[in-house]
Amino acid sequence: MIRTYKFLLRPTVRQDQALREMLQDHCSLYNGALQERRDAYRHVSKTSVTYGMQSAQLKEIRAFDPERQGRWSFSSQQATLRRLDKAFTAFFRRVKTGETPGYPRFRGVNWFDTVDFPKDGDGCRWDSTPHDPVTRVRFQGVGHVKANQHRPVTGKVKTVSVKREGRKWFVVLTAEQAQPEPLPATGSVVGIDLGIANFLADSNGGFVPNPRHGRKASAKLEAAQQALSRFPRCKAKDRTANHRRAVEKVAELHGKVRRQRLDHAHKTALALVREHDVVAYEDLKIRNMSRSPAPKPDPDKPAVFLPNGAASKAGLNRSIADAGWGVFLTILVAKAESAGREVIAVDPRNTSRRCPACGHTAKENRPTQEKFHCVSCGHTAHADTVGALNVLRAGLVRRDANPA
Repeated sequence: MIRTYKFLLRPTVRQDQALREMLQDHCSLYNGALQERRDAYRHVSKTSVTYGMQSAQLKEIRAFDPERQGRWSFSSQQATLRRLDKAFTAFFRRVKTGETPGYPRFRGVNWFDTVDFPKDGDGCRWDSTPHDPVTRVRFQGVGHVKANQHRPVTGKVKTVSVKREGRKWFVVLTAEQAQPEPLPATGSVVGIDLGIANFLADSNGGFVPNPRHGRKASAKLEAAQQALSRFPRCKAKDRTANHRRAVEKVAELHGKVRRQRLDHAHKTALALVREHDVVAYEDLKIRNMSRSPAPKPDPDKPAVFLPNGAASKAGLNRSIADAGWGVFLTILVAKAESAGREVIAVDPRNTSRRCPACGHTAKENRPTQEKFHCVSCGHTAHADTVGALNVLRAGLVRRDANPA
């Protein structure tokens, strides 16, 4: 299996400058390759430029500009061109399927934060000074950079990436390792129902409260955003020192919320994986759930629109984003695979409207957000617990229908 590790880098002042220059040059390469594709297609010949054609030009580009493009790893530059090619592949796929296309865009220097090295030892080297008690990673053109290795890396390192987050630098490794030993069986199965009032409810009647990290930080974020809005929009190189500090303050607050949300997701997922052999969850279409409502034109008055509940829907969308369901489910699936547990996704339709006692399904069974009262048999329970019970039953039915 493939496992990812992320460690904080501690570069010197010169190394920090070299890392910034590496990002700038890779960003320039990405934008230049994108411009070439645009110009070629706009030509009367409608020429299509491929990754292979652009990769073949790298040797000439490096020879023409040895002070910039020639400094960095050839393989990392190929990875940057491959990154652009993936963006175009996804664009054409969305066009064919009728989705919103989203043509690949040019990247500003502040929006290009990662450089990938496809192979350890080709332009980079993890643990480049094994004789030294301090772990270092070497990047071509930068040197040996100290890494804060807070846990051991098991398996063979396959790829290395350097990533910038605000003022901090990180190295991201992917390591190939043998399948770990599964956790001892507990004989327990559980269904979970994700929500807003509570982060999740399980089929055993337990609840995990919603920490609402984004809402708790909203006052500080609002103040920081207001302070930033006082500065005129300009390029990063033209910003004053106060402008840069205002930008960094907003990024710092958003980063803290993101880390808090990740920490909560990891701990909650780990507790589920340790206590249960099978976890069933709703296969939610989160993107559709957080989509803005369509405008409602007034049929009697042209260019006038009727209320469509956009304001209240915006508040719900913020709550959904703050809960971080997608991140949590991704982490849950990864931890379950590593621990030898089984995770089952089920259809979420009517899970909170179906009575677990008699099976009657009706909208009237859920008179309020929290209360469930079956109009057929009179069964009463918490609506989220009922949803979790129905999710568990649907998951067990699906597992029995498709035995491994």
